[in-house]
Amino acid sequence: MSLFSPTTVGSVGVRNRVSLAPMTRLRSGADGVPGPIVAKYYAQRAGIGLLVTEGVFPSAESRAYPGQPGIVTEEQAAGWAKVADAVHAEGGVVFMQLMNGGRVTHTDITGTDRIVAPSAIAIEGDTRLADGTKVAYPVPHALETEELATVRDEFVKAARRAVDAGLDGVELHSANGYLLHEFLSPASNQRTDGYGGSAEARARFVIEVARAVVAEVGADRVGIRISPAHNIQDVWEKDEAETRATYEALVSGLAPLGLAYLSVLHADPASDLIQDLRRTFGGTFIVNSGFSRMTTRDEAVTAVDENIADLVAVGRPAIANPDLVTRWQKGADENEVDQASVYGGGETGYTDYPFLQD
Repeated sequence: MSLFSPTTVGSVGVRNRVSLAPMTRLRSGADGVPGPIVAKYYAQRAGIGLLVTEGVFPSAESRAYPGQPGIVTEEQAAGWAKVADAVHAEGGVVFMQLMNGGRVTHTDITGTDRIVAPSAIAIEGDTRLADGTKVAYPVPHALETEELATVRDEFVKAARRAVDAGLDGVELHSANGYLLHEFLSPASNQRTDGYGGSAEARARFVIEVARAVVAEVGADRVGIRISPAHNIQDVWEKDEAETRATYEALVSGLAPLGLAYLSVLHADPASDLIQDLRRTFGGTFIVNSGFSRMTTRDEAVTAVDENIADLVAVGRPAIANPDLVTRWQKGADENEVDQASVYGGGETGYTDYPFLQD
């Protein structure tokens, strides 16, 4: 087994063990429809074993950012069908990350009367609107117990639309401070019903969403992404014992579902916590150590060679190098990422990075 050897994800074969990490790119305009440049972007990177798209919103009030793509309308689904076709024409495999932004947004972004979260606790700080104006995060609506089924079903309907559009599967975004992750932390989840209080209760909603999506599209088409102790966007997980208890409860609840994979963002994927979660999960395991820093070729090779993970998710190097796997196989130089063009814009810094043969 090596980074460049084939494997399977769910029931789909992939040509190598590199995965495109889901990264916010914001090129889908006000209507949330992924256009030709989005299809081109993912098709360019089809040599990466498993592509995972940027976070895609499953409902209007779950949209986190201007320019973020959705999977709510027929037009959005049709746009994603063209993305899937473009990737498949290049022999690639692509999963769609489904992301409810939760409280990480503003009503001027969603166009709705409210934003939602487990509890009515706002993030400290500002977000940016489409015109560049910075505004304070609002206090979110604390979802009533009976409203949780609606949010769950939004994920289910989005998964069905994605699969019907030709995507190979979906990834549930339960990381980085967005809605599902907000349920896991006592800092953002101070509920007193059956979905808050204990580690098991905080994990309950995420498990219920995963179970419902599996029932709709099949376990082999569903992955999930988590980020234990990432401490971002005010989703604090600083108590080691509490964090371990929460994620053990979560992964223990997910394991019987037989998901396609578990993807973990963590600075030390070889740590006892992360490897214990891997053993509990018992299936295909993806690690992503890059967030404040970039994952290197040597680090990715080592992760697979030393059986730390089955696949390695890579972010910024894959933005700047559409042919990243070829470069890593040949030990070739890499393009440097233009950080200024990562979030939003047109083809500059998106589809214009040179290939090795160029």
